[in-house]
Amino acid sequence: MRLKQGSFLWYLYLDKIYCLLSVRNVKALAEYFHILDVHGKNTLNDVLFYHFLHHVTDLKKAQINIVFDMLDWNAMGEIGFEQFYMLVCMLLAHQNHLEGQFMYRHSRPVFDLLDLKGDLRIGAKNFGMYRFLFNIHKQELKDLFHDFDVTGDNEFKLYTIIYIDKLQRRQKTEEKEKGDRKRRENEKKCHIK
Repeated sequence: MRLKQGSFLWYLYLDKIYCLLSVRNVKALAEYFHILDVHGKNTLNDVLFYHFLHHVTDLKKAQINIVFDMLDWNAMGEIGFEQFYMLVCMLLAHQNHLEGQFMYRHSRPVFDLLDLKGDLRIGAKNFGMYRFLFNIHKQELKDLFHDFDVTGDNEFKLYTIIYIDKLQRRQKTEEKEKGDRKRRENEKKCHIK
């Protein structure tokens, strides 16, 4: 999937660390959303959504419908600005090869979008349907589920993400404390001499 060069989204800047848009870009995106919202309901229906994504990306009709169904989590047949913003950030992250960073920074919202049944689980089939959004190849998907499928039921659970996140935070804290201790020891050595 690629953004088409020259489209409005091509000119938006996505922060590479947090994978968010600046306030100025969000304001411009909100104006763009209101221009697309021809019915004045602060939503985009499936037809408007299809034409928007068809205009700015090279996605096929089936993929666009899959994305719409994912974002239309309340099955109202339309999406609001919040979902639109999330989609634009996903598209820009994909364009800038920041898919992993995006999934790390926004793991909970991404998990909620992919958890179609709301039972805090993502099956390999569900994740496979959306892998084109995150530039995940089939083998990488198999490896991911092999590595994190602790129960053997071929599902990726929310507590796995939470556990991994806590583990990474703990490791960062330990590394920082270790670095601080070394720095203090070096300072003491300098003061002794």
